[in-house]
Amino acid sequence: MKLAFTLSIKNIFGAKLRTFLNVFVLSFSFVVIIGLKGVMDGWDDQARRDSINWQFGQGQLIHEDYDPLDSFTILDGKGLIPENISGLTPILVHQASIYPQGRMLGATIKGIDLSQKSVLLPTKALINSKYNYPVIIGKRMAESSKLSIGDEVLIRWRDKNGTYDANRITVVDIFDSNVPAIDSGQIWMSIETLWQITGLNNQASFFIADKNYKHKPINFWKFNSQEELLKPISDLVAQKNGSQSVIYFLLLTIALLAIFDTQVLSVFRRQSEIGTYIALGMTRQKVIGIFTFEGSLYSVLALILATIYGFPLLAWFADVGFAVPPADQKMGIPIADTIFPIFGLKLVFGTIFLVLFASTVVSFLPTRKISKLDPILALKGKKQ
Repeated sequence: MKLAFTLSIKNIFGAKLRTFLNVFVLSFSFVVIIGLKGVMDGWDDQARRDSINWQFGQGQLIHEDYDPLDSFTILDGKGLIPENISGLTPILVHQASIYPQGRMLGATIKGIDLSQKSVLLPTKALINSKYNYPVIIGKRMAESSKLSIGDEVLIRWRDKNGTYDANRITVVDIFDSNVPAIDSGQIWMSIETLWQITGLNNQASFFIADKNYKHKPINFWKFNSQEELLKPISDLVAQKNGSQSVIYFLLLTIALLAIFDTQVLSVFRRQSEIGTYIALGMTRQKVIGIFTFEGSLYSVLALILATIYGFPLLAWFADVGFAVPPADQKMGIPIADTIFPIFGLKLVFGTIFLVLFASTVVSFLPTRKISKLDPILALKGKKQ
């Protein structure tokens, strides 16, 4: 082992420029793979955390006729609030239209219990308001409707009998959330006020569960856990990871191809040296081990180089984050203005193991020719 290490170090550092290029390309692959995967892990963590804090809580109890992704179910997707339930915040969903600056915008009114603690919506701003119909909206809704705190706007809706009614609502607060589902086109008001103006007394479309909720089967209502509600986000992140795998594969292939070519050239040019080793009594397996170990050292040196320049670079990247383009923030998925990468031990050590294993395999493949090498011809300098 000591002989293999000594010979490998001598040969690697003797190559100079070729060794540096191989090591640098492989170290670059290390840093880029960890950096890109860290961004995806950071996005996944941020999206899940924001969705739980702002939208899903500890789960949702949804009326069987209501589908949050189908606006056509809003009319019939509601029912009377079951008796003797606790740990649930009722939400009533209703369609409406608003008319800011003479324009008409479709909107969804959501009535919510003002004393709720299931999500981070600032419903306390609606308590004891001096306005008759106070509401809160998100920053996206404020941008699209050009509304500010204190602005009044005409709103029109239908009551339970289908009769149109209208009044003026006042924006008392604008919240900043990364979750478009509770923001874009959404108007939040007291559920009691919404009951009053629609006549849908004591009805709800769904409930948000808090930490105290213990689920028991209830007729006409189905419970969706956190994991079920977060599955679309997990699937999207997995899809993005799959797309980025092409980049990982190309980077790693380029680096490993350089090592493979170096090993092929090394075996071809050093046949006399290989023949000498065998003539001196070294087994072919040990000679193969020397050349394989030599190729594996490239990944070790690449890891050292990647640590030297990659650690401060990734630390800086984790601190400043990745700025998301404004267009991507309007895709309808929970995404912050800045994504802060997460570089977990699983990611780092998994990448290290992958590169070390791949470089070892690639280093071994060209050395298989040694097992068929004739030491006498090799000593005479004849190519085989």
